[in-house]
Amino acid sequence: MRDSSEPPPEAPEPESTPPGRLAPLGPGPVVAAIVLGLAGGWAWHPIAEQMSGTAPVVGWTQGAVLFFVTAILGGLALVTWRAVHVRREHLEARRAVNRLVLARACMLVGALVAGCYVGYAVSWLGSSAELAQTRMVRSLVAAAGAAGILITGKLLERACRVPKSDPHP
Repeated sequence: MRDSSEPPPEAPEPESTPPGRLAPLGPGPVVAAIVLGLAGGWAWHPIAEQMSGTAPVVGWTQGAVLFFVTAILGGLALVTWRAVHVRREHLEARRAVNRLVLARACMLVGALVAGCYVGYAVSWLGSSAELAQTRMVRSLVAAAGAAGILITGKLLERACRVPKSDPHP
């Protein structure tokens, strides 16, 4: 019989990622960033009207810049994928970590910004303001550019993964 003062032995927890390895960024932080962005974008409309008397109009430049960043990030993901997975080149540790940090930051910021623009567009639904339609369309275009940053950030993160057959752990 066991002594009741002894704690029961704990079962070892299975590790999903071996020590010294990074797991891909899960959906939790990305979803949290999107929700936070939706709330912020939706709240920005009445706050801006109260502070300045008018809500800002989203310009085409904002969406264009986001698509430009998406193109650059996608190019970097493609170059990294080819180097690591096609040509089996060994990336310097410093470069690999820098690209991984960039990928994760872009995923989170892309999710936050996409949520902000979608929230701002949703805040104009049913509005009779003369520029409501313009604000919604341009916000959704900018949101698509930010979603592109999120997607290409995920692609860059995947490109940074070392193949399992790599002799250099």
